[in-house]
Amino acid sequence: MKNRPKLFLTALIMVVLAAVSLLLLQKMRHDNSLPTHYTQVDALPRIFPDYVDVTVPPNIAPLNFMVDSVEDVVCLIASPVGEQTFGGDANKVEIREKEWHAMLASAKGHSLLVTVFAKRDGKWLAYKPFSIYVSEDEIDPYISYRVLPPTFVGYDKLAIRQRNLTNFEETDIYNNRQISRGLEGQCINCHSYQNYGTSNMMFHTRMQNPGTMIVYDGKLTFVDLKDQSMISAAAYNSWHPTLPIIAFSTDHTMQSFHTRDVSKVEVMESASDLIIYDVKQNRVQTVLNDSSELELFPSWSPDGKWLYYCSAHYEYQEKYEDTDELLRNYKMLQYNLYRLAFDAESMTFGEPELIYDARSKNRSAVQPRVSQDGRYVLFAEGPWGLFHIWHTSAEVQMLDLQTGELVDVSQLNSSLPESYPSFSSKDRWILFESRRDDGNYTRTYFAYFDRQGKVHKAFMVPEKDPEYFRLLLRSWSRPEFMKEPVRITPSQFYEKMLTEPIKVSNH
Repeated sequence: MKNRPKLFLTALIMVVLAAVSLLLLQKMRHDNSLPTHYTQVDALPRIFPDYVDVTVPPNIAPLNFMVDSVEDVVCLIASPVGEQTFGGDANKVEIREKEWHAMLASAKGHSLLVTVFAKRDGKWLAYKPFSIYVSEDEIDPYISYRVLPPTFVGYDKLAIRQRNLTNFEETDIYNNRQISRGLEGQCINCHSYQNYGTSNMMFHTRMQNPGTMIVYDGKLTFVDLKDQSMISAAAYNSWHPTLPIIAFSTDHTMQSFHTRDVSKVEVMESASDLIIYDVKQNRVQTVLNDSSELELFPSWSPDGKWLYYCSAHYEYQEKYEDTDELLRNYKMLQYNLYRLAFDAESMTFGEPELIYDARSKNRSAVQPRVSQDGRYVLFAEGPWGLFHIWHTSAEVQMLDLQTGELVDVSQLNSSLPESYPSFSSKDRWILFESRRDDGNYTRTYFAYFDRQGKVHKAFMVPEKDPEYFRLLLRSWSRPEFMKEPVRITPSQFYEKMLTEPIKVSNH
């Protein structure tokens, strides 16, 4: 009699375990065998993410995907080394990494052929096969980005993260939850690298423990990049490709919120200049400070001979930096693209040279990035202003400096905002952010840029769970290519952030 409670409990546990096991067995596919009976459909499958007929690098992680409103799915992938089938959990296809990379290696310069079988209302359907072309050009193995919630004034949860593109490994570079306290929080932004490497890198901190975290030759320093000659602390930045100098804009940023416009918010600069910072000498030097020009987004050419940037001409009618006046006229802030010749020996700059007149087209061009061969400039273009990720008509553009004409990049753009484009270290891949999926959250996209100057269909960064970005209530913002991961740990950044930042000099 005394053992009955124990026997009952044991039986109950066994029943629960059996039920859980049955549930798991129902959800999991025992094998990836193809259905023997199915109906052929004369249409391509609608999969998420959309990897139909894309061109991918030979070192990319598996392109896992899902099919909506189906009970089961399996796919057949044909490659030069044979055919393999893959399934997953319910409506998802999860491709095993080892087999995937073997197929990519065998298909360089050729295509994989993918056939999707989906079970809907108890019946199997076979869709028309599609191709995944495998380029011979590898992509830089890492990217980094900010992960942030949909907020405008709060900084309670921000992280700069890095992702290995050859698999699904994702880690923090720095997370503000290590230090953020109270309602004020800590903003972290503007991560960048010299020549795609991480031995020389930086990012800013604002609000709590403000300063600029700089890694040079692997050594970490914390700098207060604001002196009496500057209108604000240093902001948007770009490393010179060979010298220990960083170009910055220094600016007064303001926001204005719409009550009826789908764009939600306008971000404006009421004043902005350009400076350069010598990392070794801890010294700043003014480059441009015309009060009637709002200079932003400096970007060095890969040969280090040119500093590209954007600028909007605005003359205050009442008093300088009258923010009320600027708010009334925010649509007048349209930026053109310029560049300055740079002499490294004398550390001097030439006169501004206009390279793209966006204002004459009633548009605004920002965030220039120059290709490694110096021929092309990627940039974001919208109706006005500088934060085009909030403008529904914003798109990525590319200027051919040899011809002075725009390149057809329609494969990059959608009906929703695209912004912040950049080239990979060998020019063959383009990285940008987009809100095309739901209109609210930015996601990271890639596109192949071939040697004939053609841009191919863009595709979303792959994730192990293809539903990841539908469930993630965070944006991946301001993506950057990297050749290697950041080796300074989050704890090391945190410990340095607790110290007093070094004051910068202008002498």
